[in-house]
Amino acid sequence: MLLAGSFFVLFPFWVMITTSLLPPEGLGDPAQALWPRELSWQNYPRMLQKAPVFQYFINSLIVSIITTIGHTFLCAMAAYAFSRLKFKGKNLAFFIFLITLMVPPQVNIVPLFFIMKTLHWLDTYWALIVPGLFGAFGVFLLRQWFNTLPRALEDAAKMDGCSPWQTFFYIALPLAKPALATLAIFVFISSWNSFMWPLLATNSEEMRTLPVGIATLKSSYRDVVDWPILMAAAFFSVLPVVVVFLAAQRQFLKGVFSGSIK
Repeated sequence: MLLAGSFFVLFPFWVMITTSLLPPEGLGDPAQALWPRELSWQNYPRMLQKAPVFQYFINSLIVSIITTIGHTFLCAMAAYAFSRLKFKGKNLAFFIFLITLMVPPQVNIVPLFFIMKTLHWLDTYWALIVPGLFGAFGVFLLRQWFNTLPRALEDAAKMDGCSPWQTFFYIALPLAKPALATLAIFVFISSWNSFMWPLLATNSEEMRTLPVGIATLKSSYRDVVDWPILMAAAFFSVLPVVVVFLAAQRQFLKGVFSGSIK
């Protein structure tokens, strides 16, 4: 059963890779899409010549890395405050905060666009990064993790003269590595695959992210789509996500299963 499920998951990736290596004469043969008789590595240089895909890749990498680091750190601070600090109206504020999870992201696009326009941030990295630096889901996820930390750790830190900030930075954050890795993977994948907002927030080709740039590789309806080049760009887009997941999968699995075993 597991092998059958793995087949259905991996089969599209296999077709993507084989199609990206097809020579032009092999496009009309469905059998070659599954097992090419001849590999054409020239599709990847052709992809780079047809559009500045490398620039799209760099833009996506900058936006995704900064967004992931900033989002994870800001959510960790807010989650720690909601979990461990005492202040008036904390539960009500957290409840109102969670309500934002029920608001579809599409509802915020128009006001967000006008805010970016007012700040003159359109077609800049600011417009691509700042809106993704915070989210209620990350705060909720990390708050649940911080709730599991024993109070004795904080009491010991206070006895050693640690401030709340030092307790958060030197004790809570290192212990929350699995949860932070889980959130970081979610944020990176979401930022890397984001299409609608980068499409609206950027105008110039130099600021396009990879998903938007890949969409421009597709020819108009009058022309035949160059599938090998399109699949080469798709493989170029999938590769960083796979690398990030493989690099953080141990911490990711710890974060997922941390609450299942006591």
